[in-house]
Amino acid sequence: MKNKHFKSLVLLFLLLSPALIFSQNKSSGKDAYNIKLKVNGLPKDSSIFLAYYYGDKQYIKDTAKVDASSSFSFSGKEALPGGIYMAVLPGRKYFEFIVKEQFFGLETDTNDYIANMKIKGSSENTLFYDYLKFIGNRGRTVDSLKKEMDKVKDNKDATQAIKEKIGKIDKEVISYKESTITKNPGTFVAMLFTAMKDPVVPENKNPSDSLFAFRYYRQHYFDNIDFKDDNILRTPIYHEKMKQFIENFTYRHPDSINKAADFLVDKTKANKELFKYTVWWLTNTHESANWMGADAIFVHMIEKYYMTGQAYWLDTARINKIAERAKILKPLLIGKKAPNMYLQDTLGKTYGVHELKAKYTILYFWDPDCGHCQKATPKLYESYTKYKDKGVAVMAITSHGEEAKWRKYIKENKLHWINVRDTGPYYDFKKIYDIYSTPVIYILDEKKEIIAKRIGVEQIEEVMDSLLKIKRDPTEAKATPSPEIKESSPAPANKTTPAPKKGKDSKKK
Repeated sequence: MKNKHFKSLVLLFLLLSPALIFSQNKSSGKDAYNIKLKVNGLPKDSSIFLAYYYGDKQYIKDTAKVDASSSFSFSGKEALPGGIYMAVLPGRKYFEFIVKEQFFGLETDTNDYIANMKIKGSSENTLFYDYLKFIGNRGRTVDSLKKEMDKVKDNKDATQAIKEKIGKIDKEVISYKESTITKNPGTFVAMLFTAMKDPVVPENKNPSDSLFAFRYYRQHYFDNIDFKDDNILRTPIYHEKMKQFIENFTYRHPDSINKAADFLVDKTKANKELFKYTVWWLTNTHESANWMGADAIFVHMIEKYYMTGQAYWLDTARINKIAERAKILKPLLIGKKAPNMYLQDTLGKTYGVHELKAKYTILYFWDPDCGHCQKATPKLYESYTKYKDKGVAVMAITSHGEEAKWRKYIKENKLHWINVRDTGPYYDFKKIYDIYSTPVIYILDEKKEIIAKRIGVEQIEEVMDSLLKIKRDPTEAKATPSPEIKESSPAPANKTTPAPKKGKDSKKK
């Protein structure tokens, strides 16, 4: 099994930007690092940036001015942690380099940063650029072979011969990396190449187990990551592997992702920075995810890692705010029994959510003054008329706004479903059901358990047809009430999980 994202270092190093997060190691007056660079062809007084990223975000550490000899330098009183950095040049061009040694020099020119790179005082960058030159040559050969293959694509034998040549080059690249790892143990480049290796799946001794290869690959996906070393955060590798693991190698269901998240977080406990970034990314990603059910992962992360005192990077006030958000969401997760409320209709009759006798209940939170509601309400009512005789009820809930306006809208639009409103301070339904904008839809089953939520009115018929097992027109889009259904409004704009701090002198690119 191959992970295409990590197959070629050309893609990794030339398409992704480098990373950095600052250490707390202070120097005593003298520079703790000094990187001297010369890029022939740069105009005098050009502004150059020393850039880095933490995870997948890019930041600026420092700036420098080019002198008359096309030279510039970066220096500081705190040592730079190991990682891949880059010099960002005018026109948003850049070249990457490795920081492990703290004092070294690089010289190149604007015609070809890689081919013309000269290195002084850095064995790491010598290894790095030897590889980039090697892979660059092989990459150009592969591009040429692919163009040749396009010309003979109808010739099966010729196409196969070219594929074999490309396969041979792939093997040469793998061999080069393995040789570098063996000959240069303990180097940053060796760590980099090792981290990018795919697990080698052993022979399946049980042919009836068709998922053996996938399970083994997934279980051993992080075997080549040294979780004691947070330098991996200052490369593109860890973030992308984590993202691939969760999004591509884990079934998109809250239970599966929660288990995968705990598996990964447990590995990061050997290093505080890796633990912090991993917990934050998993939490933040699923707070804002737009697939139904993702909020269960957010709640899981908050309860297990934030509310237990493990989020050391946040103060008590921030943790309390995050915990409050999780407490609001927990009763509203898919599978939970919907909170009960008693609300009055236009005649003063009281209806309880749990008391409604219906096979499926649609809770529709709306407001007659809401522009989106004015478009959505007629569409929802049209759908309701198709299902009302099949055991589907709608409780349309509005806030205690202007009663006359509410009554007028219901009458003019002939909304013959259950229209109720909050007539007093008994229920803060906006908080109970997390209504921060309208319209919002929840679908409940006969037991009043939540089976779908925050879907758009255009999805109602697809979901109801699936629930009621009604055969749809084959020309229509197919959908089911599963976690794959997109939420119309997954999270409030003011998200609760702030990004980890990267250093006081960091600016996002």
